[in-house]
Amino acid sequence: MSESDGSDGYERLFADPVRETMDGATYGTWRAITAPDAVSLAFGFPYPDALPNGKINEAVDALLEADHEDALQYAGGDYADAITETVVERTRARGIECTEAEVHVTNGATHALDTVAQTFLDPDDTIAVEAPSYMGALRLFRNYGVDIEGYTMDEDGLDVEAFAADLAAREEAGDALPKFLYTVPDFQNPTGVTLSVDRRKRLLELAETYDFLIVEDDPYGQLRYDGTTPEPIKSLDTDGRVVRVDTFSKTIAPGIRTGWVVADEAIVRELDRINAGGENVFTLGLIARYCEATDFEADLDDLRAGYRERRDRMLDALEERMPAEVDWSEPEGGFFVWVEFPEGIDAEELLETAADEGVTYLPGSYFFHDHRGSRHARLSFSYVTPEEIDEGVAALARATRAELPAVEASDD
Repeated sequence: MSESDGSDGYERLFADPVRETMDGATYGTWRAITAPDAVSLAFGFPYPDALPNGKINEAVDALLEADHEDALQYAGGDYADAITETVVERTRARGIECTEAEVHVTNGATHALDTVAQTFLDPDDTIAVEAPSYMGALRLFRNYGVDIEGYTMDEDGLDVEAFAADLAAREEAGDALPKFLYTVPDFQNPTGVTLSVDRRKRLLELAETYDFLIVEDDPYGQLRYDGTTPEPIKSLDTDGRVVRVDTFSKTIAPGIRTGWVVADEAIVRELDRINAGGENVFTLGLIARYCEATDFEADLDDLRAGYRERRDRMLDALEERMPAEVDWSEPEGGFFVWVEFPEGIDAEELLETAADEGVTYLPGSYFFHDHRGSRHARLSFSYVTPEEIDEGVAALARATRAELPAVEASDD
């Protein structure tokens, strides 16, 4: 047997998408963006007191008592079998009519996206995404060797008319049309903006005209703090064009790693076939029992109050402390604020100074499939305390001001 020097010895055996991305950052490396004593505005996690530890403990005890040894067997017990009904109830609470035959349960939303990608994507297919977009989805889609086309956003979400114009141009030129559009329409990650109702309807028209699917990823839709919640795109779908992905990660806890897909029955049959087995049936039973025993809407109200306080504190701190040259989004829900620095400030380069001042964040370039985003940063208000938000924004303001003289000098 010959000696191997690590991945170099196997490189020729890796799939093409793996070889093409070997030197790039992997999803999760952003967790290494830390600094001693710095406030982390990078983590899009629930704050610790938002996690229902006591109710989870009660649900575990009740599950084991009700389902006895079946709860820990491969197939699970009655509560594991009931998870699809639970998902249907939560989906209908969002105004989406569906049946159990239109639900596919997965080990989290990322697993759901991966299953959808595995079911629909061939190498060299084209997909459309928002630019910026959720970095985990971008890295996942790259694994399938597809061409990613990103379309700009504004305060009302994806610029749908710019997308429509490109679709028309592609069709006329004989270029590939997308298999699907991936969108986070509510309190988008990373920008925090929400897609307007008119644009949702227009997307459905485009999907019918140009024969593509809409993958609607909605982890934050129930975390609205102001304004009126738009109808989910799936609730407007009359032609089976929308494949909806949802999760319990933001409304119960991320550690339970349970998500689902709502789609046309024909799509769900293929998802079931492609992703057969492997679900954590104990967790599924736990969630079904938890949802049966708790007042889910009351729990959501408590979550919204905690996040609203943090959102408000971040927006107030940005207004009070940041230089006038800096802009940011003002989300009505979700976890994130999207910051735009003035021309000449690179968010990745600024991060070192910011960490020295006492704050970390995620550079905007992480959220693009190409080389855009250098002047942007994503700030998360979900995980830290209101006091830490004050400290973190103050540190970011100091770091930004330290860079402004160099920017102004270069403009002279």
